[in-house]
Amino acid sequence: MDVVVCVKRVPAVGAEILLTADATAIDTRHLGFTIGPHEECAVEEAVRIAERTGGSAGVLTVGPPETEEQLRYALSMGADHAVRVDTPETDPDPEATAAAVTGALGELPPYDLVLFGEASADAGHAQVGFRVACALRRPVVGGVKGIDLDGAGGGTVTLRRATPDGVELHEAPLPAVAAVLEGLNLPRYPTIKGRLRAKKAPIRVLDGPGATGGLRTLRLRHRPEARAQTVVLGRGAAAAPAVVDVLAELGMVR
Repeated sequence: MDVVVCVKRVPAVGAEILLTADATAIDTRHLGFTIGPHEECAVEEAVRIAERTGGSAGVLTVGPPETEEQLRYALSMGADHAVRVDTPETDPDPEATAAAVTGALGELPPYDLVLFGEASADAGHAQVGFRVACALRRPVVGGVKGIDLDGAGGGTVTLRRATPDGVELHEAPLPAVAAVLEGLNLPRYPTIKGRLRAKKAPIRVLDGPGATGGLRTLRLRHRPEARAQTVVLGRGAAAAPAVVDVLAELGMVR
């Protein structure tokens, strides 16, 4: 089975995010970059599927040349080939990204399964996979935490997703699209051999569609910091009624 994973270059998790002076973009001068945890699990799953079925695992991204760093990381994890859709924007919006991915998939050999992360680790739009599936007229399932090929007979895949009431199983005909969640698997660490192979691997570059999306950033802002506040309930025996009230609110006493 041939699988391709669409990944995005995002600021490293845990890094301090600073904004530009006009607050319309992230100041990236001192940031490290990576792929999100959802997408890392998607790459791992694609590599496992390719190993089990004798197929191939590819990775695809949309953006300028610096995004090739993330493609090479995916190659070091075991992906077989990589494709970059060239665009001048470092962070095109979901509409433009989906158009670029859809166009690229039309130029590449057909894939049985196209994987996305449920949402990017920075913007979290959770749109691109569903837009691409609709454009390609393929079945799509989001929130996937299990992919089962056993008993598929070569024509279907079973996608598992958790819900508040239990687990849903979706059987989709191939080719299909899935948006996966972190926890689908435990991604491997790239080996030295894998990193050396990735460093020398060719990356195919396709021209982007040139179309822009419909979103325009007006302003970015940080969430207000959550600050702990200490409240003195009283001193000595006088504090006892207030302590009982707090324990009652927590359901620890009746």
